[in-house]
Amino acid sequence: MPPTAATKPDDAAEASARTRSRDAWYRALAVAVVALTATVAVVLFTRGDDAGSAAGTAPAADIGAGPVDRELTVTITNRTASPPTSRIEIARGSTIRITVTSDAQDELHVHGYDRKATLTPGQPGSVQFRADTPGLFEVETHISDLVLFQLVVR
Repeated sequence: MPPTAATKPDDAAEASARTRSRDAWYRALAVAVVALTATVAVVLFTRGDDAGSAAGTAPAADIGAGPVDRELTVTITNRTASPPTSRIEIARGSTIRITVTSDAQDELHVHGYDRKATLTPGQPGSVQFRADTPGLFEVETHISDLVLFQLVVR
């Protein structure tokens, strides 16, 4: 049967309803994408770069060159750390200085506290901070990817 004038308005109404439905779906998708992007941004910016740090905690207090409660010294020769890799426990709130002397160019990094020092061959490089975030944090070199020790803050 050929289309009549009576069926044409229904076709237009169906097309309009499909367009509204599709537009609503696109709006919902756009809102979901924006919400997901915002959530990811919040997580990345509040978490820092380490799994060991607690989300939303402030970075360690930079205490400069003042007195320290614990001083740790490591020497790296031929990609071997001395003393050997271990866990070192310190009390929360302690000030700590980590000094590393390496026979190769590298970078010292304390995960969770985001402290770094350039290691120039034969010259000590140090980081000093207040260990105010509890947890387990790796202290490593970035270029040689050598774990020096794990810092346990309780």
